[in-house]
This record gives sequence, C-alpha cells and structure tokens, in this order.
Amino acid sequence: MSNSSAAQVDLQTMAKQIMLEHGFEPDFPDAVVKQMASIQSRPPVASSGLRDLRGLLWSSIDNDTSRDLDQIEVVEQLSNGHVKVMIGIADVDAFVPKSCPIDDHAAKETTTVYTGVRDFPMLPEALSTGASSLLESQDRLAMVIEFTAAGDGTVSSGTVYPALVQNKAQLTYGAVGAWLEGAAPPPPKVEASGDLQGQLKTQNQVAGALKKERYSHGALNIDTNEVRPILVSGKVVDVAKQQKNPATELIEDFMVAANGVVARLLLNVSSLRRVVKTPERWDRIVQLAAIHGGSLPASPDSKALNDFLLLRKQADPDHFADLSLAVIKLIGPGEYVLERPGDPEMGHFGLAVQDYTHSTAPNRRFADVVTQRLLKAHIAGAPNPYSDDELASIARNCTEKENAARKVEREMSKRLAASVMSDRIGATFDAIVTGVTPHGTFVRVLTPHVEGLLTQGQKGLDVGDKLRVRLMRTDVQRGYVDFARA
Repeated sequence: MSNSSAAQVDLQTMAKQIMLEHGFEPDFPDAVVKQMASIQSRPPVASSGLRDLRGLLWSSIDNDTSRDLDQIEVVEQLSNGHVKVMIGIADVDAFVPKSCPIDDHAAKETTTVYTGVRDFPMLPEALSTGASSLLESQDRLAMVIEFTAAGDGTVSSGTVYPALVQNKAQLTYGAVGAWLEGAAPPPPKVEASGDLQGQLKTQNQVAGALKKERYSHGALNIDTNEVRPILVSGKVVDVAKQQKNPATELIEDFMVAANGVVARLLLNVSSLRRVVKTPERWDRIVQLAAIHGGSLPASPDSKALNDFLLLRKQADPDHFADLSLAVIKLIGPGEYVLERPGDPEMGHFGLAVQDYTHSTAPNRRFADVVTQRLLKAHIAGAPNPYSDDELASIARNCTEKENAARKVEREMSKRLAASVMSDRIGATFDAIVTGVTPHGTFVRVLTPHVEGLLTQGQKGLDVGDKLRVRLMRTDVQRGYVDFARA
C-alpha cells in the first residue's frame, strides 16, 4: 500500500524545498524586483546598426505551454540553390546590463529549472516570458544569427547582427511535427498561410540536410526516456514520454548550426565553450556494444558509435532509450569551459563538432547571455567585457548549477511518478528491466512511462528482459515506486 498519499503532498512546495537543498535561490531578491519595475517603465537599450526585419515571415516552434521564447526562424531560397537561414535570438542584454541586480542573480542561478509542477525562472517572468520573449505579434529586439546552408548540409557565410523582429506565428512542436510527418493536417495558423507552409517545409528540408551532415561526421543519434507530467486542474494525473518529431529535430538542428556559427565568430577572443570531452570510459562503451552484438574500435570513434546506435535502434526500438541512457552516462555530461585564442579545441563528442557554444537561449541560460555580450563587443570592435578569470569562474558555476538542476528535475520526476501511481496499487503492467545493480533491480513500466524498484521476483533477470509486474507500494515524499513480479 502507499506510505505517502499523493493528496497529502504539496508538490510545488516540495519542488521549492528541493531547489533550496541543491543551492538555488528560487525567490527573487528585493533588488531584482525593484530593477524589474524600472525596466517595465522604460524602453530597452537598442544596439547600434539595428536592421528592421519585421516584414519577414518569422515563426517560432516550442512546447505547448512555453512563454519564454528565445528564438524565431525564417529562411530564404537563394538563386544558386542554397538557403539563407536567419535565427532571431531574444536580446536579453538590451534589458539587463552586466553586473546589475538582475544579472548578478542570474549569474548565481545560471539556469531556469523545470520541475513539472512549477518552473523556477532564471530571470523575472515579466522579462523572460514578457518583455524579452519573442511572443507572437510583438515587436522585439533580437540578435540574428545568419548563415547559408548548401544542399549537402554544409554551412558557410556565418554572421550575427542586431535587428528589430516580429514573430508572425507562435507554433508548437506537437502540431507542427505531426503535420510535417504526414500524421495530421496542418495547425490552423499554418493551414491559413501557404507562405508559412512553404517556409516550414523548406526549414525542415534544410534541417534534415544539416542533420545528415552532422551524422556523417559522427554526431550521435540518441533517444532518452524523458517524461513530462500531465496536469488537470493543477493535479498530476499521468506522465507521458516526450517524443521527438520532425519539429523538435528541426529546431535542434538549427540551434546546433547557429551555435557553431557563433563559436567560430568568437575564435579570436576569449569565450565560453560547451564541450563534451572524449569519453574516458570508452572501453566500457566497447563492452556494451559487444553485449548487443556490435563491434567498436579500441580508440574513441563517434562515427562508429553512431553507426552501432542506428543499428540497435532498428533492431530493438523498445529498449533503445535505455541503451542511449547508458551511453550518455558513459560519455559523461557536458560542461562549460573558458577557451582562449590558440587554446587546443576540446570539441563536443556527442555532436561531433569542434566549435560549439551556447548562445540561443538567453531567457533560460546565463551562459547564453554572456555569449550575447561577447558577440556585441566583437561586432562593435570593443574590448571583451569579461576577463579570462571571470569567464573561467562563470564556466565552473554554470556547469555546477546545470548538474544541480538535473538533480532537482530527476528528484521531482521520481516524486511525480510516485504521485501518478499512488492510486494504482495492485495493478499489473508490462515492463522492461532497465538496470541490475548492487542496489537492486530496476524496471520501467511501458504505460504509463514510470520507473521503479523490483522488490520481489528479481532473481535471474537481466537488463532488457520483459515481464509483467504488480505495483506494490508508492511513497511520494521519497519518490519511491516498488514493484513485484506478477
């Protein structure tokens, strides 16, 4: 039976407590509130050389509930068959000068944390979901990352400049993705505009070429078991796996390309880089591949690893997300580092790129705000606004807080799962074994997408085995879900 009834637990209060335990400051200080009031009473500071691009057919694609919109996109077919891609990024720096109260708080927090029941924004919501958000039909300041994509996915002519923009259509991943893959009619805004339909189809074609080019260099095709809660009247009633679709991949491919453009523009100045180092535990990845009938070279090779992953996805789609998770853990998490001109490039193993930074989500990540300032200084020919010591310190803190945010989200995910399952004690489910460790055998229920501990009947089971399980106990307070073999 349940030790901790979901009805007795305030998940929002729990989320805030877990935030505090992991070193975050979820409430904005008085100085931030005061500064935000002054920002709302005066216009932002626009960059010089501002281009008026409000006449272009910009659109955004994001989650159904997102209001902190960081980017919008538009493309233009060129006469030589190439496509000009323009990605407008919210100009947060125009509102938040370096070392002001809002900036100081964002520098400590470094990231917006999404717990499923409550978001803890890095910036005040009046800014991140209002004044600086690229909301539909609103004139907004942006930094535009522009590049040319050839038919084979190669990128050239990268540049960045300030502009005045207007989002013409705020769209969602689910609706656009289903339409692009032919599973549903176009969403109403898309159906109403032939030009927008053409825009999105061209963007999708370009994104596919960009992805293919990355894969040719060894970018990894990874799937994970990320889930999102389904809320009805504020109560968590279910959890669902977050599915990739053509729309999510379109935005991912555009952002990877844009971040590469920015990193290359900043090669001659000290800047932040987003890196995933070559795996130290490559030998274990080789062993894991052998267990699944694959063969990898003795030295790290992202192309060979991706070829193996593609084969496994085709052979065992049910368990591919679990294999992906194991590979991700063995590769290790990404981190932020200072890169000075002339430093050896560490690159991003998972994306198979050498030049990579974070620049496309300044409403949600502090590293992107810093990079935005570095870009503006570079464009203006001004001195670097940050010393090397400052950038190194920012990189360390952004990495630490990103890791802490991941822990907060993981702890809340377990509690949300326990809450969803709390009224299903005794029910049976199809499941798959996801882990066999000294701490126990773990299984993942296929529907709803929930993981828990197998407390009875675990003998003889191994990762990948499929079975029926019965839910025995939940504890929302601790995030426990216990199963027995049915």
